[in-house]
Amino acid sequence: MLPDLGSLEYFHFLRPAWALVIIPWLVITLVQNRRQASRDMFGGIIAPHLLEHLRMQRFEQRWLNPVNFTKVLMVFLLVLLMGPTWRQQPSPLNQDEAALVILLDVSSSMQQTDIQPSRLQRAKQKISDLLALRPDKKAALIVYAGSAHTVLSLTADREILSQYLAAIAPAIMPRAGKFPEYTLPLVAQVLRESDAPATVVMFTDGLGSDSAGAFEQWFKQSGDQLLVVGVGTEREEEGLAPLERRSLEQLASATGGSYLDITVDDSDVRRLNRRIDSHFVVIQDSALPWLDSGYVLVFPAMALFLMWFRRGWTLTWAWLLVPLLVAGSPGPAQAQAEAPVAAAETREAPTASSLHSPLQWFADLWLSADQQGRLLLQWGEYRAAATRFDDPMWKGLAYYYAEDFMLAAEYFSRSDSDDALFDEANARAHARDYVRAVNRYDRLLARNPDYPGARHNRERVQELIDEINRLSESQQEESGVSGEDKELGSDDAIPAQGADEITWEQAETVKLTAQQILEDPATGEMWLRSVQQDPSNFLAIKFGMQLQDREGAR
Repeated sequence: MLPDLGSLEYFHFLRPAWALVIIPWLVITLVQNRRQASRDMFGGIIAPHLLEHLRMQRFEQRWLNPVNFTKVLMVFLLVLLMGPTWRQQPSPLNQDEAALVILLDVSSSMQQTDIQPSRLQRAKQKISDLLALRPDKKAALIVYAGSAHTVLSLTADREILSQYLAAIAPAIMPRAGKFPEYTLPLVAQVLRESDAPATVVMFTDGLGSDSAGAFEQWFKQSGDQLLVVGVGTEREEEGLAPLERRSLEQLASATGGSYLDITVDDSDVRRLNRRIDSHFVVIQDSALPWLDSGYVLVFPAMALFLMWFRRGWTLTWAWLLVPLLVAGSPGPAQAQAEAPVAAAETREAPTASSLHSPLQWFADLWLSADQQGRLLLQWGEYRAAATRFDDPMWKGLAYYYAEDFMLAAEYFSRSDSDDALFDEANARAHARDYVRAVNRYDRLLARNPDYPGARHNRERVQELIDEINRLSESQQEESGVSGEDKELGSDDAIPAQGADEITWEQAETVKLTAQQILEDPATGEMWLRSVQQDPSNFLAIKFGMQLQDREGAR
């Protein structure tokens, strides 16, 4: 394995013979001290406390003097000439074994189009750009909504990763919601295949109610790195779930990671790629050249040398080191080209949207975000309260009072509890999303049959669905899809829109053998076109079976 910056085990000098220079330097220093002592002819005649004020060169008794600075400068130059090193020249035979795990939010809020074409499509584009910057490096893809599923484990095949990534859509997820903490057991399972440091990159627009605590505890134990990419905008519009930048920044800070905003160009992907940890593994070979890492000492040496422009600073013998330095500079054979090392990035300046007003800043000193939201909720400022709350349940309650029921249902779906499921069903019922509301009531009754009010509300909503179906039977069937299908959270069945007329046609089935397909070019081409190339159906079936297995295990 290539030694890194913190590996003192490999520290050595390329030119240790330069250490012999310390011998003449000590001799010169000794001679200078004796000459200085011999010039002190008044030492035994004048009292020491008076002699200190009569001498011309009083600065020699202080730490800031040419002698001390020359000693420090000599140390820097000596180490520079000896050529310290602890890193080897990068080899074309090495391989980055660092694991990259990508977490993609596929919940219903990622379908919003505040950034074009949608939050989910933009996140998928950024993931493709990130994979393109890391060819032949291992990556894994995990998606989540109301449940989490591993699409692909660690693989270096970018083609198959891109193919499965293109098939990701909210329709393939078996359960609605937003629970990123459900991905943590899958991440641990994926990382069992690698002993190298891992980086987890999460593309999302928000968190669930218990996500922050679960992530902080997991990353504190694992020691891996978390990078959070916020997808979306903080624009406040009716029916739009804004990007929860503050919560995501706090999550990244609590886990020791970093937060990045998505950008129009590829600058965000390049910053993301530079922050991903690397772990290079090469064939152990003593013939690999070592990099001379002492050149950084040139800059402090130059800064110390500038002190000789101070008035009265003269050391004539110090100029003898200049020819020695010139003669001992490394030749072209030692000047190996060093691979660029990613430097620590400077923190970006905060944007105008992230700055609080003076009143908001003063409120943040005394009240938490949830406390401020509670006050605004009591004052009737429901939308303002929703923007202040961090807890998804309180956000959903604020939007519920503001009669933005579909957005309230979106935030209720981010908490995996009986109360949240009941509130989501009620919100969808108010938004006339009756079929999905009944689905939520049925799920709640399966978990808790005695939940108060759930069975009564379910019967009321079912009566509305039956009434709509009776009315629609007598009306002419209209083509197209109703506007309710476009509501936020269309993850299950289509809302009630009346009885459909079903017609059956008998189609003739023709079975062909493999020999017939291979002999006839036209038949072979037709067969190839009929092969399913979109893996979305496969993923939907796979995820549904996994969820059933997990619930059965419980």
